[in-house]
Amino acid sequence: MNSPLHILFLCTGNSCRSQMAEGWARYLKPGIIEAYSAGIETHGLNPYAVQVMAEAGVNISRHRSKNVSGLTDIPFDYVITVCGHAHENCPIFPGKAKVIHVGFDDPPALAAALEDEEENLACYRRVRDEIRAFVETLPEALTRKET
Repeated sequence: MNSPLHILFLCTGNSCRSQMAEGWARYLKPGIIEAYSAGIETHGLNPYAVQVMAEAGVNISRHRSKNVSGLTDIPFDYVITVCGHAHENCPIFPGKAKVIHVGFDDPPALAAALEDEEENLACYRRVRDEIRAFVETLPEALTRKET
């Protein structure tokens, strides 16, 4: 049996998108992907991200916001940036790590002008579902992204 791919999902603050991606990868791809998430900065875990992931049956409530500098000793196969800022500011990873960008909208930014709680959550649910759809394509989609 092959060892799992070590994949880091990287975003700006490791509060929402990268946390969702890590949660989905751990839930959908056990034994295939060893998932991690981190940020260029740490902003704390977004409670709406926790809520909408729980609605989908994935518990990320024990995740914590991590800075990418704390994960430099992990031999990643892939680093997937999930926001433009992280892609533009992605650090250099030693070894064979391939950096791939797959951007997703920022749910807090989408929901910022909304006053209705349900509309707010709808933004998070949409991005949650888009991230799930992407994670479902892994690891096969990674080789297509490299070319």
